[in-house]
Amino acid sequence: MSLSIKEKVAYGLGDTASNIVFQSVLLFLAYFYTDVFGISPAVVGTLFIVVRIVDAITDPLMGAINDRTQTRFGKFRPYLLWLAIPFAIISTLAFSTPDLSAQGKVIYAFATYTLLMIAYTAINIPYSALGGVLTADIKERVSVQSYRFVFGMLGGLLVATLTLPLTEFFGNGDKAKGYQLTIAALSALGVILFWLCFAGTKERIAPPANQSTTFRHDLGVLWQNDQWRIICAAAFLVLVGIALRSTLAIYYVKDVLGQPDLITSFITIGMIGNIIGCALAQPVAKRVCKVKAYIFAQIGAGIVCVATFFVPASQWQLACAMYFLWCVVLQMGTPLLWAKMADIVDYGQWQSGVRITGMTYSSIVFFIKLGLAVGGAMAGWLLAGFGYEANVALAPSTVTGIALSFSIIPAVVFFGVAWVMRRYALDDTHIANIQKKLLQS
Repeated sequence: MSLSIKEKVAYGLGDTASNIVFQSVLLFLAYFYTDVFGISPAVVGTLFIVVRIVDAITDPLMGAINDRTQTRFGKFRPYLLWLAIPFAIISTLAFSTPDLSAQGKVIYAFATYTLLMIAYTAINIPYSALGGVLTADIKERVSVQSYRFVFGMLGGLLVATLTLPLTEFFGNGDKAKGYQLTIAALSALGVILFWLCFAGTKERIAPPANQSTTFRHDLGVLWQNDQWRIICAAAFLVLVGIALRSTLAIYYVKDVLGQPDLITSFITIGMIGNIIGCALAQPVAKRVCKVKAYIFAQIGAGIVCVATFFVPASQWQLACAMYFLWCVVLQMGTPLLWAKMADIVDYGQWQSGVRITGMTYSSIVFFIKLGLAVGGAMAGWLLAGFGYEANVALAPSTVTGIALSFSIIPAVVFFGVAWVMRRYALDDTHIANIQKKLLQS
């Protein structure tokens, strides 16, 4: 069935709220830890990867809880209502800087970042799974995800555009206070947007009425889904590349281009590119198989990354243009990837007779967050390995290392995503046939 534009917008507002925190972590948290809170890059890299151990438990657990939730509001929507305020409070704590010893700062960062990722899991997994139960229409799934990520990237645009100016405004020279109040203000907006998403959407697809499974059984069903395994690998790799490049964007502008005053403009240009790329996903999917389109997007993103390495530091305008182009090309693939997740739920039900929407989305989200963590950790480790130190003049080898880490290494990752996706078999024709068989069963 077709969904109204109003419902698609309401669903998209939930990702605007999610991206206020997601993009803050992606773009600013590493810099906040190293240059504001005073934690070494190597420790930051380790922090990002260690917290994923917690996600390995909480992500599938949250998915299983969602699949077994029964309320008058549905399985997934209630969590947007219940958890919006706790999520906002924990987000603010993660960007706070209490007066602690060096060891105390590390402990505080580990504790608050862990809580932030648990809260993100608890609200984002049901939100993501909600997109899989709004409609069974193949084309509408791409449309819903296009709306989602256009509005999600608007959240990113808010973060990119407002974070540093608001930090200056609220902090009045005190960066620590500025970051805390800025994230608090943005998180309060996120609460309102989550509630609007809750109010404006409706769950329409439910598992078979007699379905009764165990957590262990659901894990086994997931592992038997060969297309799920491919999407998990692709999702992990693409987020490694995105996180690595996004984390290093500030360092690239500040230290490679030598334009620290250009940071806000640079990442804002990227966010505009993200929005355009997400908006292009639906018209592209109407003309090209979404599997082939996704592969081409990854290859294109890799080529742009390679070309970026050869842009002279003096040509900052060209560097901005290349970053914009990379964002457009890469983000054309994002709604396509998430639309395929709903297809995988259908495929899994056809394959096993069990529909596990929450577990499917939560497990893929785990690999997305694992990729985010690995990419962020790699950024910290690469900075440390190339000799980066905050607020000091950098050696030429360090500057070259940052440029290499921002361009060539992510390119290799994106080419790897395209190679993995060659084995993905669920094109539109295959899914349409599966849905017919499910209706007949």
